[in-house]
Order: sequence, then structure tokens, then C-alpha cells
Amino acid sequence: MTDSLSAAQARRTFLDAQGLARRRPSRRPRAADFQAYLESQGVLQLDTVNVLARAHYMPLFSRLGGYDTAALDAHLWGDHAGHSPHVFEHWGHEASVMPRDLLPAMHHRMQGKASWKSRTRARLDRERPGLLEQVRAAVDAEGPVTAGQLEHLAPHEGPRGPWWDTTHVKDALEYLFITGGVAASRGRHFTRTYDSTARAWGLAAADERGGWGLPPAQAHQLLFDRGLAAVGIGTVRDLCDHFRLPFQAGAREAGGAGGQAWAASAVERGLAQWVTVEGWKEPALLATASAGAPAWHRPASDPGRATGAALLSPFDPVCWFRPRLLRMFGMDYRIEIYTPEPKRVFGYYCLPFLLGDQMVGRVDLKADRKAGRLLVQAAWREERTVPGARRRKDDEVGVALRQELELMATWLGLNEVRIAPRGNLAPSLMAG
Repeated sequence: MTDSLSAAQARRTFLDAQGLARRRPSRRPRAADFQAYLESQGVLQLDTVNVLARAHYMPLFSRLGGYDTAALDAHLWGDHAGHSPHVFEHWGHEASVMPRDLLPAMHHRMQGKASWKSRTRARLDRERPGLLEQVRAAVDAEGPVTAGQLEHLAPHEGPRGPWWDTTHVKDALEYLFITGGVAASRGRHFTRTYDSTARAWGLAAADERGGWGLPPAQAHQLLFDRGLAAVGIGTVRDLCDHFRLPFQAGAREAGGAGGQAWAASAVERGLAQWVTVEGWKEPALLATASAGAPAWHRPASDPGRATGAALLSPFDPVCWFRPRLLRMFGMDYRIEIYTPEPKRVFGYYCLPFLLGDQMVGRVDLKADRKAGRLLVQAAWREERTVPGARRRKDDEVGVALRQELELMATWLGLNEVRIAPRGNLAPSLMAG
């Protein structure tokens, strides 16, 4: 590649790094495919929203097609104790599972200072003296355990609320999880379980140092480099966002030099080169081939043509950084789950629809499991055009989207796609 790229080249390069530039493989996905995704992206975001499918299921469906979600769960939380030799859970990009080789890079985040940590520690020590030590000892002795199994250590006081209900024990477990005092996993029905780091990771807890963590400066650089390999091309802010690194030095975490310094290091070591992209106001880094590069590093590639199609969850890496989504694809996107219904524009749980190298629409989806239906509550056409892309006709988009919806319904074990007549794409979708 040259040091100047068209907007279309940049889009295809990004989608290729994301595994979305080509049609899905025809074979049935295997555990090796799950691990390959984890290693290429470095992070798989978790979320409790289950109106359609849990957040960690969707990115793999978007790239691989229908697969057995129980097989993914077994890969992520495989043995009877919920431990996996492949991954661990921590705060990578929000709550996430990550490949085990990145565990040393998370040590600094467990140890780092944060206002939430200090406030929570101070409150627990004030309101429930000694509880943190009690909870830690109980997890070490009895784990894996759920928060409910330890509630007797500090019985809940006062009425319980319908949402965001918390207790002193839950807060203590969350504090210990964030600071690396205990390890977290998932049990039945996605319930978080907690265990000792010795059993889960084979390592001492983070607050015991243990010698296994990377120094903050090295950890930041490694995460920046992994973000570069995951996206192929992006501005410094794009790359920092992949693992929620501070763009400015000292902005959120100690021991880091900031995005520009990490970018300069990647270029100096031959992992990247600076490029300009048509229409971008900031220069971009492009992942390049480098002799002696780590096994996880992948040079960027432009496939020349993007032939894939996929519905993307709000928790997909493509959708994480909204400025990039707008700059690359012309999509002004937000998730409206927490928006009051009268103020929602597109719907409660809208998924962007990628066709080729364009975001051509978005659909508000819900799985009605009791009735066996995939509900399309609204379907909208994206009106913005992007440089270097032809505008696809509504009927073409409708046919392609209908195929994706039917594939999704089959994957989710639903028998019917039910389309509501809301949104400017609904007529074409119903005809498709």
C-alpha cells in the first residue's frame, strides 16, 4: 500500500482486519474459530442485555454465521468451576473476556488508582469494617461462588429496588474483581461467579504483586499494538479506544506515555506506517509487515472488494467508537436502550446492517422466544453516501437484509421473521 489511501481502501482494510470483508465460511464454526477471533481482536465485550442475543454471541455470529452458543460458552467458561485455559474476564473494553496471554497486560489496570476504587474501598471500610477481608477469604476457601452464596456475610438492609440493586457483598466482590483480588467467570444463566486467582489463573492475586504483571508503560504499548493489529488502520484515537487506553498522557492511568508516543513507537519498530486517508482530518496508522513481529501481529490488507453482509450488535468492535463509525461509514449511531421511549429515533435495540463496505441500514430487533419469532420492530435505510461507494437500491438492500434476518432467526431457534411496517426500509424488507 502507498502512504495515501482512498476512503474506500481504508474501509475495506478495516473490514478485512475485522473479518467482515468477505462472505462467511460455509463450514460449521469450531472452537478454533472462537479462539482465532479472540486472539485477533484481543477482547470480546460482555453485557447483560438479552433482548436479542447476549453481547458476546453476536460478533461471532456476524463473522461466522450460525453456531452452537453452548460450544462458545464451553470454550469461554468450560470446566465445572467455570475456568478456561483460553481466556479470562476483566475490564478490557468495558466488561470483557480476553485471551490469556493478555493477562499480564491487565495487571497495571487492576493495580491502578481510580476514583471508583477509592470511594468503594472507603465506603466499605466505613460501613462494613472487615468485610473485604471476609469476602476474599470466603472466595479463596469456597469458590467458585456467586454473590448470593455470600450474602450471609453482610445481610442486605432496606428495600430492594427493581433495577441496579446492589449489596455490600456485591460491592465487595466487584471491588475485589476490579483490583485483581479474585477472578470472575460465568455460571448458569450468565451469572457471574468468583474464585481465587490461584485456581482460576494459576497466579497470585494482583494485589500480592506476584511478579507476573507487566509494568504500566509496557502494558500500554502492548495493548496499543494489539489494537493496531485488530483494526488494521485507524487514527491514534481509534486505536486507543480498542482497549480504552488514555489518549492523553496521564489522562486516566499512571505509567503511560499517551497515544502519540505509542504510535511513534509502533512506527519505529516497523509495526505501522503513517498514512493519509481521503476525507480524514487526522493522519492514520496502517499495520505493516515487520520481520520479527509477534505472532499476533497482522499486517493490514485491502481485499480490493468487500463481499460480506452482516448485522452488527452495538457491542461489536466495529460499532464501539462512534466517531470512527461516522467518519468511515457515514453512520451517526447511538444505542437507545437508555433513551426514554418518546425520544427514541430508531428503536430500543437497533443493529447496523453492513453490506459490502457500506452501512446501508439499521433494524430494531427483538427475539420473542415464547412465540418463536424474530421481531423486526423497525427498519431504516441509511441515507448518507460515503466516498467511493455506489448507492445500493432499496430492493437490493431489502433482499440482502431479509436473508440475514432469516439466518439469524434460524441461529436463535426462532421459526418466523415478523416485520412491522415502521421505518423507510420496511416496505422493501417486507417485499424481500
